[in-house]
Amino acid sequence: MGVMNEYQSKVVSPEEAVNVVKSGDKVHYGHFAMSPTFLDPYLAKRRDELQDVKVYGVTYPGLAQVGACDETRDHFMYHSWHFSGGDRILHDKGLCNYIPMLYQEGPELIRRYVEPGVVMIKVAPMDDHGYFNFSVSNSDTYCFVKKATKMIVEVCDKAPYCLGGNNEAVHISDVDMIVETDNKPLIQVPFIPPSDVDKAVAAHVMELIEDGSVIQLGIGGMPNAVGAMLAHSDLKDLGCHTEVLVDSYIDMFEAGVMTGRRKAFDQGKMVYTFALGSQRLYDFLHMNRSAASCSVDYTNNVNVASAHDKLVSVNNAIEIDLYGQVCSESSGIRHITGTGGQLDFINAAFKSEGGKGIVCLSSLKESKTGEKKSRIVPTLSPGGIVTVPRTMTHYVITEYGAVDLKGKSTCERAELLISIAHPDTRDELIKAAEQQGIWRCNKH
Repeated sequence: MGVMNEYQSKVVSPEEAVNVVKSGDKVHYGHFAMSPTFLDPYLAKRRDELQDVKVYGVTYPGLAQVGACDETRDHFMYHSWHFSGGDRILHDKGLCNYIPMLYQEGPELIRRYVEPGVVMIKVAPMDDHGYFNFSVSNSDTYCFVKKATKMIVEVCDKAPYCLGGNNEAVHISDVDMIVETDNKPLIQVPFIPPSDVDKAVAAHVMELIEDGSVIQLGIGGMPNAVGAMLAHSDLKDLGCHTEVLVDSYIDMFEAGVMTGRRKAFDQGKMVYTFALGSQRLYDFLHMNRSAASCSVDYTNNVNVASAHDKLVSVNNAIEIDLYGQVCSESSGIRHITGTGGQLDFINAAFKSEGGKGIVCLSSLKESKTGEKKSRIVPTLSPGGIVTVPRTMTHYVITEYGAVDLKGKSTCERAELLISIAHPDTRDELIKAAEQQGIWRCNKH
């Protein structure tokens, strides 16, 4: 049977597709922009027919209806490996569970711990050879395909065909059902304009980047500011080996700053495992041989990433304590995002020859009531999750400067971190450091 005939034989309605889910099943959703946003509402409509169905997602765009539709959680129990804003809303209502993980370990976790189940993912249209491309979310999708009891794809003709790399597609022979969708555009992440503080932080980051550096950026105003400054800099031959590809990389590429010529391998390729951004980013990635979609156990593998010299990792944090413990995923006990690949790249950057793992944060945070508090704190907020342990924290940057904590004593760390705290908070931090026995210990 030719692939087009096989395609036609497997096309079903969305109602027919979700009808394969039975009580007690596990259902694994695609990730990020390739979450099955077309099929999810159809599955949610079956709430009263089903019991004890566990659904697993990753950064679901908007609200996963299987989570929102069932306040009892008797019918659907929704879980997320990394929170989106919608996942966070559900979690705050007790309707979403978080699964802690190191992103680079995702494929191995799936192989060893994830039970087989129904897999639903969004894909690009099938190519002439029978492959459905995973588009902007390679991640650990291929490992879920191997665990599928039923493999269901929802086809979106707006999804770019993202070249690999590795493990970037599934063949029709491994697909059980095909659903043709309403072809709405992929979810876009609005550009967050950098604030003056973001720009000040980015200026300090720029001082640590050299010609030939290989750049990993996270998402948000600060990474956007770094990307914009790099695009307008006179730096040469920057490379990309990252977890998430964002719009800033296009700016650097089009400015001629990012060539990838000096990378140890994958020269000339922007290597990533998923992309989130604007339509401009998705259009850029379509059939573009300058970018390579790879599975996360390649992009975030510490031994792979660190083989590039001058790997510079730039990520955000929520708070850091005077010992150098970094919290990037919770505000106290309230879960915000997830560990993601931050620890993977902090580790890889330090192992890289000339590499730098950078944690960025504004010196102050403002509450909903307008109260301003220091992000550099004596100890992490009660219940705050340690994303990067103090033993692995490298560079920390605020708008007041950059400090290198590696090889420093607890007393030296406290002094360095207080030096980049907001001036209005330094006296209180010094008092706390004295009480904790980590202030100018050599003065006794």
